[in-house]
Amino acid sequence: MEKLVVNLAYIVSASLFIFGLKGLSHPRTAVRGNMLGALGMFIAVLITLVDKRIVDYSTLILGLVIGAAVGTFLALKVQMTAMPQLVAVFNGLGGGASALVAGSALYEAVNPNTVFATASALSGMIGAVTFFGSGVAFAKLQGLIKERPIRFSGEQATKAVLLVVALLLSYKLALSPDKTYLFWFILIVSSVLGVLLTIAIGGADMPVVIALLNSYSGLAASATGFVLENNALIISGSLVGASGIILTNLMCKAMNRSLLNVLFGGFGEIVSTQEDDVYAGKVKATSPEEVALLLEGARRVVIVPGYGMAVAQAQYAVRDLYNLLENQGVQVEFGIHPVAGRMPGHMNVLLAEVDIPYDKMKELEDINPLFEQTDVVIVIGANDVVNPLANTDPKSPIAGMPVLEVWKAKTVVVIKRSLSPGFAGIPNPLFTMDNTLMLFSDAKKALQEIVTALKES
Repeated sequence: MEKLVVNLAYIVSASLFIFGLKGLSHPRTAVRGNMLGALGMFIAVLITLVDKRIVDYSTLILGLVIGAAVGTFLALKVQMTAMPQLVAVFNGLGGGASALVAGSALYEAVNPNTVFATASALSGMIGAVTFFGSGVAFAKLQGLIKERPIRFSGEQATKAVLLVVALLLSYKLALSPDKTYLFWFILIVSSVLGVLLTIAIGGADMPVVIALLNSYSGLAASATGFVLENNALIISGSLVGASGIILTNLMCKAMNRSLLNVLFGGFGEIVSTQEDDVYAGKVKATSPEEVALLLEGARRVVIVPGYGMAVAQAQYAVRDLYNLLENQGVQVEFGIHPVAGRMPGHMNVLLAEVDIPYDKMKELEDINPLFEQTDVVIVIGANDVVNPLANTDPKSPIAGMPVLEVWKAKTVVVIKRSLSPGFAGIPNPLFTMDNTLMLFSDAKKALQEIVTALKES
């Protein structure tokens, strides 16, 4: 096929990727953005197949069938609450595929040059870090390993040495492209580095980690594009890498922390403050019936969802409560913290799943000024994102992190199984404030009982 036609098709594909990313920036246009991105990828794959510069069609068809089967299974079986884990898997598979494709191309190349070997080395290094880092992130999110940071003496020096070794091996491969065995050493060293980089990060930073690993997978794909001389792969990988970095930066700002602090800091470590010192004799428990009475006299209610809502799959019960209150003339809104849950937009996705209107989901900077005019705030399984220590204790692990200032409302109802801390591992003084009531229960069960009590009153 004429090179001009191929490149024009890749330009159309890249344009669709850009418009797709633009659409994904807002919930109302997200579906259209996703379709545009899929169409762009379809065009890119189709033109690459017609160009006949890759493996035979039988192998492609086999891969297509297997991939479609796995994708269909995941789409049907994976719960919305497990979406962060699925994203981690996708990131890992993207990075791993890029590394293996670059390695295969390096081994098959005849007299590879320095540029070719450099791109292969970078793809292998970034891809291996992404694959194994995403594997650790998945294990943390799935509860297979501890969510708290796993640290050891000299870990920072170890990671620095591994990074230097990986770069030196890449440099040596670039100078001697014929020494293809170096590629596998790069993969091994980078794999260990990926594990150590992620295992030392606490659960509270998982939204940032997922966004960063997404960026890594894009960079690995872009490097592989240089290996294969495929413009579509270079452009799409660069777009994913850039958007991932932008999202990572936004997440860091939402937590008032730097990226280096996330990657190398001590967030999530156990602190000296004891729960008994904060909670002893100060917590006031309540019941669904009492909460229903509070809601009957309320004119304005704000619901703050957290990871507890996702774990309990309580979004449908939240919808029932929302509909009931709205029908009774109560103004109901949702306060969404940008890092609530396990990934960016986690709460928005769960609420959108049950048809909560988009305009009811208020971001932190929009909802905070309204809490003083709110009669009742219902906090569902959130902890660190509503912890006043972020504003009052400069020594706290979450010091400076913007939080939802729910304590300014007339009454705060916190639905939680227990007084256990959030991912930051610190007590929450909100639970002992004079205007706070604790409803100790599973979120779904508690909300259903509140709805029942409201209907019976």
